[in-house]
Amino acid sequence: MNNVPVEYALDQMVLEKGAIKQAAAYLKEKGCQNVILTADGNTYEAAGKELERELKAAGVGIRLCLIEPGPSGDVVADEPSLLQLLLEVNPETTDAVIAAGSGTIHDIVRFVCYKTGKPFVSVPTAPSVDGFTSKGAPLIVRGVKKTFPATGPVAIFADLDVLTKAPQQLVAAGFGDMLGKYTSLFDWKFSHLTAAEPYDQEVADMTEKALNACVEHVDEIGNRTEEGIRILMTSLIESGIAMLKFGQSHPASGAEHHLSHFWEMEYLRRGSRALLHGAKVGVACAEISRLYHNAAFRGVYPRQEPDMLRKHGAQVREWLGAVPAEAEIRSLLQRAGGPSSLQELGIDDGLFAESLREAHLLRDRHTLLRALNEA
Repeated sequence: MNNVPVEYALDQMVLEKGAIKQAAAYLKEKGCQNVILTADGNTYEAAGKELERELKAAGVGIRLCLIEPGPSGDVVADEPSLLQLLLEVNPETTDAVIAAGSGTIHDIVRFVCYKTGKPFVSVPTAPSVDGFTSKGAPLIVRGVKKTFPATGPVAIFADLDVLTKAPQQLVAAGFGDMLGKYTSLFDWKFSHLTAAEPYDQEVADMTEKALNACVEHVDEIGNRTEEGIRILMTSLIESGIAMLKFGQSHPASGAEHHLSHFWEMEYLRRGSRALLHGAKVGVACAEISRLYHNAAFRGVYPRQEPDMLRKHGAQVREWLGAVPAEAEIRSLLQRAGGPSSLQELGIDDGLFAESLREAHLLRDRHTLLRALNEA
């Protein structure tokens, strides 16, 4: 697999028990002689160790790269982590890089593979995010989170034996990331209506179908049944593919993600332990739902009524009718076994108020949050 171009298609996707064994067979079949297995201490125990054994048994040369945690104790997709993996990649002999982990490990690997022209294989260890197939990598550069171009995986091997053993908080985070599609899909329609941002109804329908599947099976997900985990992981992958198909993150990222990113950067600035991405997104979705419903149905605004809301109020209220109220979103988060409030996350009132005022500035998106703040 040497000298493969940077842009790859998703060649194979496996979501079943024993998928790790198929990963080793796939790499052997593709002629890989030397691969880098990237993990952290936890994900190595969850899947990396078994994958390492399978690769060695298949006769594939393997180099292990365990990403080291930063000063806060968390593994972060930042400059030191990227450099650690970059130093392991040999332009001449490395055939592929494997990401054995959840969101952060995948972001590190997909960016390094993009820069080095190497294919990467995804082995998720938890159904915690929808970015496994992403061609963008959210990275922390000089303390600021930005999304950079990256490469998607050539193959995904999601082993249900591994995923069903993932900690409950990671499963709940994946559900929270999916629940955020309620407000992201609304914001996408709003931005298309008010600012002519690009829109694709087929992609929106695909994302909504994945969201509804998770909501309909929330109790199975919360109980971590095999069927619940399969549905959650399928939905997360489908959400990622929807973004790939559209070419941007609009289907799955609106004001709720902007709040989450704002909180993350502030925690980094403080040197605090990171909060799980999906946990933040789920709680942010509840807060954004409250804000949007108050504005559209009760005339409660941070400043004054935005022109766009005055002009398109009927359409906005119709769309918001499909977004559950704050209390329902919090109830769904609880049933999935995750945090449902700012207090449970540890987000203080000052940070929350600041994020409501400033988070829309992180992305050039015409969300209703932006319209409310710019009124």
